[in-house]
Amino acid sequence: MSVEIRREMLVRYLREQGRTSVNDLATHFNITGATIRSDLRQLEQSHQVTRRYGGAEAVTQPITEDRTIDEKTALNQNIKQRIGAKAASLVHDGESIILDNGSTTLQMVPWLVERVALTVMTNSLHIINEVVARDSNMNLLMPGGTYRKRSASFHGGLAEQAFRAFSFDKLFIGADGFDIEQGTTTFIEAYQVSQAMCQAAKQIIVVTDSSKFGRKTPNVVVPIDKIDIVITDHGISEADKTALEQRGIQVLLV
Repeated sequence: MSVEIRREMLVRYLREQGRTSVNDLATHFNITGATIRSDLRQLEQSHQVTRRYGGAEAVTQPITEDRTIDEKTALNQNIKQRIGAKAASLVHDGESIILDNGSTTLQMVPWLVERVALTVMTNSLHIINEVVARDSNMNLLMPGGTYRKRSASFHGGLAEQAFRAFSFDKLFIGADGFDIEQGTTTFIEAYQVSQAMCQAAKQIIVVTDSSKFGRKTPNVVVPIDKIDIVITDHGISEADKTALEQRGIQVLLV
């Protein structure tokens, strides 16, 4: 079992069991206490768990940190790559899609470059640069607007108007947090451009690793009743998966 998968399972176990001691975790996963402590330190740094004296619990409280896009890209990268590949498999030749700025949508690019007559609009400078670096023939559209350095993306009224001027088959959008009752949430106050993307797309597909579930951030971006598909990993709890499906949302796991 890889370190990443073990840590994914560790977070899921803490979500299901609540606060658990290091000794019990070591016994359950059949590894040493030192290894568990190392895992918990890394998971705490990525805000997935909170360490307590002699143990840990999964994060459920709101988080207020707004990481840079490069910091986000480095987190759970293997999982995001698998989610990106799955998301790209839903894209067909000749379609027009939106890729919202994000570390998971960025992972879709390697799988999209061979599509024929594909039109992609994005506000992400990183996604544009990745497409160009791969010498893809896809048709690229990029809005104007105000450049936000932390996310390497464009926002503001000009960007919103640009997205509303078109109609797209699908939108692929990430999340800083996912609330089962409300939908996707974000730290960033300048999230109106993402809402404009939602208005321009016929189908809304959320791509996010399971650590974002139960993580509440201040601003609702995509209301739960607007989401068509969620692509995530097997770390999602069965309760959350069932709740999504009961709302008519298709859940795809990687």
